[in-house]
Amino acid sequence: MPDFTTIDSFYERIQQPLQLLLGEAGHFNMFRIEDVLSPDHKQANYSRRNFFKISLITGKNRIFYADKTFDIQGTSLVFTNPMMPYLWERVTEEQTGYICIFTEAFLSQMGDIKAFPVFQHTELGVLMLSETDALFFRQLFLRMEEELAGSYSYKYDLIRNLLMEVIHGAQKRHPTEASATTQSNANERITAIFLELLERQFPIDLSNQVIQISTPSGFAQQLNIHVNHLNKALKEQTGQTTIQHINERILQEAKILLKTTDWTINEIAWSLAFQEPNHFSAFFKKRTGITPKAFRVD
Repeated sequence: MPDFTTIDSFYERIQQPLQLLLGEAGHFNMFRIEDVLSPDHKQANYSRRNFFKISLITGKNRIFYADKTFDIQGTSLVFTNPMMPYLWERVTEEQTGYICIFTEAFLSQMGDIKAFPVFQHTELGVLMLSETDALFFRQLFLRMEEELAGSYSYKYDLIRNLLMEVIHGAQKRHPTEASATTQSNANERITAIFLELLERQFPIDLSNQVIQISTPSGFAQQLNIHVNHLNKALKEQTGQTTIQHINERILQEAKILLKTTDWTINEIAWSLAFQEPNHFSAFFKKRTGITPKAFRVD
């Protein structure tokens, strides 16, 4: 199953201390790629992060998303968002460039970062750069590196502007040479990630905990694929549709909560993302033949 990489675990992996930004919202940092690559060339796990990452990298690599694989070489600019699981495979040993990581809060004053196309669509998030474009973006990263090391009181405001210039500069360019392919095991990857995202929402331990994704379209959005594509992949791999998987897991959790907690029916319904308790009761009775209340006392 895919892992979840937090900022803390990222810093542990590169063996560097996590430094908080005094007086600043969120987190930002950047590194030279050659300083953070693992020396044993160990392949990273297929995972998602709780932070955004922009990589300017020179070398040959392969990046796997749920339904696409990008073979990239030369100098490339890669954007990854927290909710999109991916695996980055280093093909050649020699790699140079920069990685900058930041949280959504760091750029919150600049707008909804998740809405930018380079973070929404995988086909726009991987760009092969010409020599001229590579020089342009390299200079922006160098300036961010210089400002980060400096003592200017408003350096993070300046870095935000430079970061936005990277984002907008990338969106003005089209991905020309990055080759995206759909691999034969794409449906297996889609299925594995869907099941991991579904299961990650459980168990529900607190009455104020609410599952965040409860519809096929919600899961498809997280995977950045069409809901029909998700349904086809799951049907092929498991014999069940997206909604069947979701309903089965919600029903399983509902039975556990009814038998092991003293929460009210309303609280359980709310935790399972039902807006109205009667909708939950109808859902439960349709699949079990009895009401939630009857199941609890049975």
